[in-house]
Amino acid sequence: MAENTKDSKLFAEFPPVTTEQWEAVIQQDLKGADYDKRLVWKTMEGISVRPYYRAEDLKKLQNTNVYPGTFPFVRGNGSKNNAWLIRQDFDACNPTEANAKALRGIERGLTAVGFVICDKCEPNAEGMSTLLKGIDLSKVEVNFIAGGISRRVLPLFIEKAKAAGVNVAEVKASFDYSPLTSLSLKGKFCKDAETSFAHVKEVVEMSRALPNLKAVSANGAIFQNSGATAVQELAFALSMANEYMAKLTDMGINAEEAASRIKFTFAVGANYFMEIAKFRAARMLWAKIADAYGVKNSTMCIHAETSEWNMTVYDPYVNMLRTTTEGMSAVIAGVHSLTVHPFDKPYQKATVFSERIARNQQLLLKEEVYLDKVVDPSAGSYYIETLTTSVADHAWSLFNQIEAKGGYTKAFMEGFIQNEIKTIAAKRDSNIVTRRDTILGTNQYPNFSEVADTKIVTKDTFKRGCTCGCENAEAIAEPLAPYRGAMTMEALRYRTDASGRRPKAFMLAVGNLAFRRARAQFSCNFFACAGFDVVDNIGFKSIDEGVKAAMDAKSDIVVICSSDDEYATLAPEAFQKLGNKAILTVAGDPACKPELEAAGIKNFISVKSNLLETLRGYQEKLGL
Repeated sequence: MAENTKDSKLFAEFPPVTTEQWEAVIQQDLKGADYDKRLVWKTMEGISVRPYYRAEDLKKLQNTNVYPGTFPFVRGNGSKNNAWLIRQDFDACNPTEANAKALRGIERGLTAVGFVICDKCEPNAEGMSTLLKGIDLSKVEVNFIAGGISRRVLPLFIEKAKAAGVNVAEVKASFDYSPLTSLSLKGKFCKDAETSFAHVKEVVEMSRALPNLKAVSANGAIFQNSGATAVQELAFALSMANEYMAKLTDMGINAEEAASRIKFTFAVGANYFMEIAKFRAARMLWAKIADAYGVKNSTMCIHAETSEWNMTVYDPYVNMLRTTTEGMSAVIAGVHSLTVHPFDKPYQKATVFSERIARNQQLLLKEEVYLDKVVDPSAGSYYIETLTTSVADHAWSLFNQIEAKGGYTKAFMEGFIQNEIKTIAAKRDSNIVTRRDTILGTNQYPNFSEVADTKIVTKDTFKRGCTCGCENAEAIAEPLAPYRGAMTMEALRYRTDASGRRPKAFMLAVGNLAFRRARAQFSCNFFACAGFDVVDNIGFKSIDEGVKAAMDAKSDIVVICSSDDEYATLAPEAFQKLGNKAILTVAGDPACKPELEAAGIKNFISVKSNLLETLRGYQEKLGL
């Protein structure tokens, strides 16, 4: 055994294996197959991910020897631990109720709270006092999601913070004032552009009363929740922030002060390692942008929230698994604060139970997994370090494209940003309906017995775009259309549920045992995605027996499940004996398909089928 010294390496007695040797073995195993097509993953971001990475890959990268807490902060803003704030947001239209929820959450582990104040609310001093009652502003970060009315809420908060009897330097808070977010989601500024940016300067100047208050928001989450990639989300958010920096400095605000008042919000998607890389790359690129303004060592304040795009209405408890892994990505990457959305967010207001689960997911990551103890746990990972650089390079390239067009506002006004997102969103939607990408419980492995409660889930649940009821008649640009990836498939299933009728799909499994079982399972999953009642069977000895069982079960659809070779004789026999009593469907794409079609059989399902279009067709045939 090698001597255990500082410079010794594990397993040093074994000879090293070069990359060339590894590649030679891989090529031999591929037996002539294309290396890139078989082993290189082409991500939505345009990044080519190789099947493995080695220590030598780190030699090509910059910043791998940077310490945590030092420029360009790729390894985190702090150097001692990986602590983050556990945050939940509450509807503040009723200040008393919001305050009670916030205090209950703080007692149970929250270290940050958010208050959502809608445009219809009338903020006043009394309401602010009620909202903040009992909250220690020196220990709990308070955040306001108030949009355009932040200018009216901010002075009320500052007044209460000064009167709270705490050192104002200890008060940590944020507002999300962001005319560019309004432009992005509504297609227009709250006022005209010049007035809106003047108001940005106004909130920054008001914020001087509280040194640690973030007043301006660069919201990247709106892009991901509209279907954007991690690279697009990062580039567009940085472009937003850069425009605020440019406008503020032009209006006389010191660049260091401007940078210190900006807070970034990002969504955390399902691509685990990509999201870790995104946050690490974000800090690095923001430090680069701030440095260009003469701001040295500017750290990026990042609030992360689990992706709404990735959530589902059907089989909603799976959302807990999604938000846990998403939360892990954010925490491992070293965010300032994190909101885990309650699992029922897509279809109802959070309940006491769903809020508790969401809060406890973070507490588990902290108290049980100890993710707050180690600074930048992913540092040195050959894959994550390489991916961080790739994300940064792609995001910087896209950022520069926007700057070449004159900045965020001009790029958005001409539709560049919207078109970039729509192109990716269309690819994602296509991957879902063709099942290239799996959304558990929606387009694959659905809960067969689940039926939506139409008193809770409505058609509006599946509506794309802004649902706040704002009037876009005066829009000066096309707004973004936030949505959930599962939404189209869910609307299909909801159509069945709302009809009050569950068509029955019967599996007529016959012939070759292996093929009939595999195809019956595939077909059950396929039709259950539309909310159809599926009847599986271990198999029948003959077509006569299977047809009789199907008719006794009062089936609407009969799916014959067998081998390709047997379909040539079995499918026409089943078709003839069923007549017009049920829709015969062949599970598979057999070579004899033209002959079967000539015999009158028109319905086939396979892995090549477009799930959405095919199931819509069945709904129409059945009069749903």
